[in-house]
Amino acid sequence: MQFLHTMVRVTNVEDSLRFYCNGLGLEEVKRIDNEKGRFTLIFLRAPGDKGGQVELTYNWDPETYTGGRNFGHLAYRVKDIYGLCQHLSDMGVVINRPPRDGHMAFVRSPDGISIELIQEGDLPPQEPWLSMPNTGQW
Repeated sequence: MQFLHTMVRVTNVEDSLRFYCNGLGLEEVKRIDNEKGRFTLIFLRAPGDKGGQVELTYNWDPETYTGGRNFGHLAYRVKDIYGLCQHLSDMGVVINRPPRDGHMAFVRSPDGISIELIQEGDLPPQEPWLSMPNTGQW
């Protein structure tokens, strides 16, 4: 058995790619536009990771998706959780659960998908993250 991908539905391709690619640093590896089915599939992966991917599914006909939290979350190991959280914050992304412990943080995609960031190795707790409260749900 081999893990292939996790699919999440998105409502805006541009916003989603800005978050996943420009924000988290994932790279697009494949895109399928299905005119008959009226959808686009975009496969993303972390640079250097040949394993499981994230499949963004964009349905061309508008739909309202609720319960993004019911999905659970995606998790990524990162080399510098403080730097990534600062980068995302500078992009306007809310850090729902700041990396107060230097180990774990949560953010949400434009479609409400919870993303867990886990520090590779240990970093000592540091400000401003140490004193930052949680914001919203994660």
